[in-house]
This record gives sequence, C-alpha cells and structure tokens, in this order.
Amino acid sequence: MKLVSVNIGKPKEVQWKDSTIRTSIFKYAVDDRRKVSFLNIEGDEQSDLRVHGGVNKAVYAYDISHYNHWKNILVREDWQYGMFGENLTTSGLLDEQVKIGDVYQIGTAKLQVIQPRFPCIKLNVRFGLPDMIERFMEQERNGIYFKVVEEGTLQVNDEIKLVRPANHDVTISDYVKCYYFKGNNRQVVETLLSIPDLPERHRTIFEGYL
Repeated sequence: MKLVSVNIGKPKEVQWKDSTIRTSIFKYAVDDRRKVSFLNIEGDEQSDLRVHGGVNKAVYAYDISHYNHWKNILVREDWQYGMFGENLTTSGLLDEQVKIGDVYQIGTAKLQVIQPRFPCIKLNVRFGLPDMIERFMEQERNGIYFKVVEEGTLQVNDEIKLVRPANHDVTISDYVKCYYFKGNNRQVVETLLSIPDLPERHRTIFEGYL
C-alpha cells in the first residue's frame, strides 16, 4: 500500500445554479513533505466546520481503485487526483477491507479509521453534475475519514502500513451499507455502537435503527 497523491485546497466561492457556494473541494496535488496535524494537512483548510473537518474528519482518503471504477462510468477529460475532495489518494486502502478503528502509519503520522464519507452538494459542484451525490451513493465507494492519533509528516510515495488492527470486522463498506439500508444487519449495528470513537451523530442514527 502506498500514498499516490497528497491534495490540498483553500476555501473559494463558486457559482452553482443560482447560489454562491463556499467550498474547499477544489484541491491540487503537492509533491513536498507536509505536516499532518490533529485537524488537517498543512496547506489544507476546510470551509464549513459544521459538517467538514474536526478531529473525526481531519484527513480524507480515496483510493485509486475508485478512480479506475469511476472512469468506466463518467466520461470526462479532466480526471485528476483530489477530484473527490480527498487529501490522500491511496493505493490499496479498499473500502471493503479497511476496518473502522484500524490505525495506519503514513510517513511519520499515524491515522485511525473513523468513518466513511457521506457527501454534500459540493460534490455536485465539483463534478458539475446535479445528480453526482446520487451516483456516489449508488456506487458505494465512499472513501475513508481519518482521525490523526499521532502528528507527523507525509509525502507522495510514502508506504502505508497497518500498525494497529481493529478488534472487530466492520469495514468501511459495512458501515456504508448499514447507514444506507437503515441498520438491516443488526450485528453490524451493535458492533458499531460498541466503538468508543463512533461519531455521535451516527451513534444516534444507529441507536434509532435498533
């Protein structure tokens, strides 16, 4: 597993339909070594801290395998890493394998898997498609939000190493299915609710499913 691209962006205002949207989803790749803090990656800045950022959404990763999948669905010429708003484009961090609670080391930073990404309208804005959120939900390729458990630095081509496996088998994909299908797997719901770092908003939702 390795780090394919590091992507950062600052808030900017863009026009979408009849509104002005403030967003940081337009990211660009950087090649130099960057510091990873408890809240973000050096040079990156979230636009709306009510729904983005914070310790449980400090770093967002999306795997290159997802890009290969999307290229068979969306015909466009402007593909580039960071298009999904991810800070880290990875190789080998698959949604169906990565488990909630896994801790990975990338460079000298240690990152813990906390939750999948469930996008907002800004994904529509980035792709210029009014139904991109619905397409994203259909494909169930959500990517990973990390909590930074040990600050450090990282750079393109750094190895990604699993340094502390989770003590259960609930993957990012399991979490997504549980969320979208309203707790159809009770065992997964109960396991998720046993995780201390489960985001409170999702804890309330999953408790409702029971």
